[in-house]
Amino acid sequence: MIKSNLPMLMAEKKIRSINKLSKETGVSAPALGRLYDGTNIRIDYSTIEALCDYFGIGIGELLEFVPPKKEY
Repeated sequence: MIKSNLPMLMAEKKIRSINKLSKETGVSAPALGRLYDGTNIRIDYSTIEALCDYFGIGIGELLEFVPPKKEY
C-alpha cells in the first residue's frame, strides 16, 4: 500500500484547508482531498512535483510504501 503523508505535512506547516493548499500549489482541491484521505488510485507526476516543491521535500517524504501484512 502507498501511504500519503500529506496530512502530517499540512499540520507541520499549519495549513488547515485543502482549498488553501490548492491555491498555493495549483493542484486541484479534489486531487488534494483524495491524496489527503488516501482514496486516490493514481497521482500525476505534476501533482507530486508541485507538492514536493511546495513543502521542500523528496518523493519519499510525501509518499511511503507500507508492505501488506502477511497472513499465514
